[in-house]
Formats: sequence, structure tokens, C-alpha cells
Amino acid sequence: MRWLLVIILLIPSLAAAEEARPLADNPQVEARLKTLAVELRCLVCQNQTLADSNAPLAEDLRREVREMITKGMSDREIIDFLVQRYGDFVLYRPPWKATTTLLWLGPFLLLIAGATALVLALRRRQKKLVDVTLSEAEHNRVAQLLSEGANRP
Repeated sequence: MRWLLVIILLIPSLAAAEEARPLADNPQVEARLKTLAVELRCLVCQNQTLADSNAPLAEDLRREVREMITKGMSDREIIDFLVQRYGDFVLYRPPWKATTTLLWLGPFLLLIAGATALVLALRRRQKKLVDVTLSEAEHNRVAQLLSEGANRP
């Protein structure tokens, strides 16, 4: 009786595993899927391609792309469909557009801003160090301390 219960509980998980399994009978479909999956971003993962992600949504998208490939859609048609549905975010390398300019130029702008801030901070620091002058009494005190330190064993 226990075995029957175990088998009944395992049937849904076996069906889900069967759905997620790639189609081994058509290697061209799988090769195209791999090529497309590297160009597409997982919608829930941070900076992972569709090929690298193990998220359930990524599995669903791979399954959907696989179905579109088997329907005879071209790579461009598949990508256009996904961009229309999810926006440019679905592309791992988004195109250069007015809306993505900051995305492409942002890292360089941040690098320039950081370098400028560093140069300005170093210049301010250098001015503070150069402007320090000692009086005659301070020079005498330093000389006295140095001579006392040199006389110690």
C-alpha cells in the first residue's frame, strides 16, 4: 500500500521532469535554442542569460523558444516576438537606442566622474599639505626632540 502511495506522489514530478527535458531527437532545434538562449536575458535573474539560469521562468521561456523553433520561426522573428512582449530588457545585449543610451554610456560616465572626483580630492589634499609652515620655535623644538632621541641607546 505504501508503494502505491509513493508512486502516486511521484507521478506529477516525473511529468514535470519530462516537460523540462530537451528534445534529444532534433539536435538542430537544440543548437538554435542554445544560440538564442545566450543572446536572451533571464527576466528574473540578475545579469544571467537564459542559457545560464535555472529559474522556473527561464525554463518556461526556453520551452517557449523551443516551440517557436519547431514551428519554423526564424531567429529574428523569435527575438522580435520576445522584445515586443518583454521589451529590450530581454536582450542580453540591448541595441543602441535613445532609451538605452544611458545604459551604454553610464559606466564610462561614472568612471570619468570618479576619476575627476579623485583628482580634485588629491589636489585639495596637496594644497593643505604644502601650506603648512613651522615657526622658528617649532623648528627648535623638533631639533631638540630629534637630538634627545638620537642620544638614547
